[in-house]
Amino acid sequence: MLFIDNTGITDASINLAIEEYALKHLPMDESYLLFYINSPSIIIGKHQNTIEEINQEYVKDNNIQVVRRLSGGGAVYHDLGNLNFSFITKDDGESFLNFLKFTQPVIDYLRSMGVNAELSGRNDLQVGEQKISGNAQFSTRGRMFSHGTLMFDLNLEDVQASLNVNPEKFKSKSTKSVRSRVANIKDLLGTDMTIEEFRSGLLRSIFGMEPSEVPQYKLEMDDWVKINEISKEHYQNWDWNYGLSPKSNVKHTRKFPAGIIDIRMDIEDSYIKDIKIYGDFFGAGDVVDVENALRGKRYEQVEVRQALAELDLKHYFGRIEPEEFFGLVFLEE
Repeated sequence: MLFIDNTGITDASINLAIEEYALKHLPMDESYLLFYINSPSIIIGKHQNTIEEINQEYVKDNNIQVVRRLSGGGAVYHDLGNLNFSFITKDDGESFLNFLKFTQPVIDYLRSMGVNAELSGRNDLQVGEQKISGNAQFSTRGRMFSHGTLMFDLNLEDVQASLNVNPEKFKSKSTKSVRSRVANIKDLLGTDMTIEEFRSGLLRSIFGMEPSEVPQYKLEMDDWVKINEISKEHYQNWDWNYGLSPKSNVKHTRKFPAGIIDIRMDIEDSYIKDIKIYGDFFGAGDVVDVENALRGKRYEQVEVRQALAELDLKHYFGRIEPEEFFGLVFLEE
């Protein structure tokens, strides 16, 4: 495995472009580890409705960058107190949705520091009831990344104020707000430490050697040219970050083990004229396939079932049964 040094860049639109570039363009016979720290920003999950996930007034007033990532899952707030890690590897057919495989090295380091972290739920690292890390994954053309946040010294007030969190997230939890559910790693350590020291310690723990000795892939000028192209095409692009939502007269939302799935449909003369699927689910497939299969179909059970007959819904949403999805389309209790 090679370490990618992002040279201290804190622009989320560049850091996510580095990650995408490494995934799609670096030699496939190697695995890579990328660390990055972003200036204040909200990173939106691939399938989410950006406008509904953020407090737009607060985001604008506080100059918080909004960027959509490639992976699914929920929106997260980043600032200079948040360390992000990304493992970029081959997709061996068994690693996608195996969050423990990629978080175990982080858990081991945290426990060595006296922080009793464990993987909880789908994709979180927690200490007791408090979340200290969220993780997500993306897979394409035989490659994948598994990336996560480490809330070291995050401004927790900004977390609370900048995000509009769907109350569905808290239905099965004892906590009822983001602020009460999250914690900073710095507050859990038995010693004072900077985020730079924490980063160096994690790098040392993962590679088993001093940071200065860790093998690296050094980004050269040609790499940076392509990284900046990706950044402009995706992560600095309003259409990518915010997207255009179709008008809808039907909205069905439910939380499943796979995550929240939110279906918006424009039904006209008993036909699905347009459809958009949002949520914080993780799937290997692009839900555009599901949307395209249903668009233009009659809004009734038989035709919807026929339209989706050839699609493996678990490939797109994770842990969900076909009957659960059909029940959501028609809002069956």
